[in-house]
Amino acid sequence: MAPKVLVSDKLSETAVQIFRDRGIDVTFDPAIGKDKEKLLSVIGEYDGLAIRSATKVTEKVLEAATNLKVVGRAGIGVDNVDIPAASKKGVIVMNTPFGNSVTTAEHAISLMMAVARQIPEADASTQAGKWEKSRFMGVELTGKTLGVIGAGNIGGIVCDRALGLRMKVVAYDPFLSEERATKLGVTKVELDELLARADFITLHVPLTDKTRKILSAENIAKTKKGVRIINCARGGLVDEAALAEALKSGHVAGAGFDVFEVEPATESPLFGLPNVVCTPHLGASTTEAQENVALQVAEQMSDYLLTGAVQNALNMPSVTAEEARVMGPWLKLAAHLGAFAGQMTDEPIKAINILYDGSVAEMNLDALGCSVIAGVMKASNPDVNMVSAPIVAKERGIQMSRTTQGKSGVFDAYIKLTVVTATRERSIAGTVFSDGKPRFIQIKGITLDAEVGAHMLYTTNEDVPGIIGTLGHTMGENGVNIANFTLGRSEAGKDAIALLYLDAQPPEPVLEKLRATGMFRQVRPLVFDVA
Repeated sequence: MAPKVLVSDKLSETAVQIFRDRGIDVTFDPAIGKDKEKLLSVIGEYDGLAIRSATKVTEKVLEAATNLKVVGRAGIGVDNVDIPAASKKGVIVMNTPFGNSVTTAEHAISLMMAVARQIPEADASTQAGKWEKSRFMGVELTGKTLGVIGAGNIGGIVCDRALGLRMKVVAYDPFLSEERATKLGVTKVELDELLARADFITLHVPLTDKTRKILSAENIAKTKKGVRIINCARGGLVDEAALAEALKSGHVAGAGFDVFEVEPATESPLFGLPNVVCTPHLGASTTEAQENVALQVAEQMSDYLLTGAVQNALNMPSVTAEEARVMGPWLKLAAHLGAFAGQMTDEPIKAINILYDGSVAEMNLDALGCSVIAGVMKASNPDVNMVSAPIVAKERGIQMSRTTQGKSGVFDAYIKLTVVTATRERSIAGTVFSDGKPRFIQIKGITLDAEVGAHMLYTTNEDVPGIIGTLGHTMGENGVNIANFTLGRSEAGKDAIALLYLDAQPPEPVLEKLRATGMFRQVRPLVFDVA
């Protein structure tokens, strides 16, 4: 059955057609995004939800979204999506961070110019029949120092445009490396130095607990007298009341704001002040940007629903379409290894350690790790997936670690999982053969070669005669067909294991018969998702 996607906000017809062309059943109804009750009543039917800013994806909506796998935001900001709730529900949240980057950067530059030359106020005066040429004395941008707070994608474009205007650029960004700063042609500084040096300040960071009111009253007081402040990023980054006071006192010469603490902004301390230019969140409002982000979100969601490729996800590692194709069998193996350990472990898990050997160590280890953890956690929580499992594991205090190493044995690559509890460690390793099928190659340090099936039976015993006969006879007389039978032992007469690939799960009475023989230390039925 084709995946179903609901487009609940305004999206271009071209983007909607992408879903259709990819074979996805799409419902395009922008009115739903503004109707909370309607959204709640229909969301359970859909695998994907494509939105802009009108639709509010709340915890309540996510609870009703019983089939939802992905939310795609056509744009950067996801303030209207409850990401923690989506993660716990196992729903991927994607955005489109690059589709409107140029547009937003250009808007910041435009506001900077408008504030520098008081263009909106001069326009209003002139159109009112006045000719107040001496009233509107501006400043040049050339030679001035621009302080960029946040030198990521959009901030980087602003830096480039500012350098083209012959400005000096200093940047504050904890994640900006010296190499990246050199490539951008900017000077990396700490925040206090930026505040002291900048003639213009522009913000390009997300709104987080660390960045909220990064331009507080205290920090605004640290700025150079006559500074001009531009915010096209997020409302809440600047203390609007404090900025209004600084504008009134003359410490700040001007401001250009496209975003506000409360939106839609029907009132603000900044409104009505001279040399303040305000726009209604127009940063991404160009024909090109709106089309770009709409097309991008349609492609991203289609790729995920049809191939498993994950791009620009905010709550799980990205996996490109090429990675999804190459890594598909390895992701399945990772899940199988986790599922084995999870089903075999009855105690609380303290740690999950993963070793990647050979060529697999060069793959997307974040994604592989999520798959392993999901496999482990499904034993106790069947609803978890690659998105929610790491959250669940973290909540339980499980420590995660991973190790990589070059090819160390006969296999070109393998993954080894070790699960640690208070009393023991349990390990299992696997690889992917050339046919693309995952195989278990080691359990408890014992070498074997076992194909993974939907229904399996795992037994441990002392290496003595009669084990094969007992297992085969018991399965046969109870109508359970064995598709494959794998044995392994540490050494003659010591620990031995058997792994049976069965056509159906053996009933509990059959398992009890095996246990009653006294020949087995463990008799464990196992289930794997091999679809």
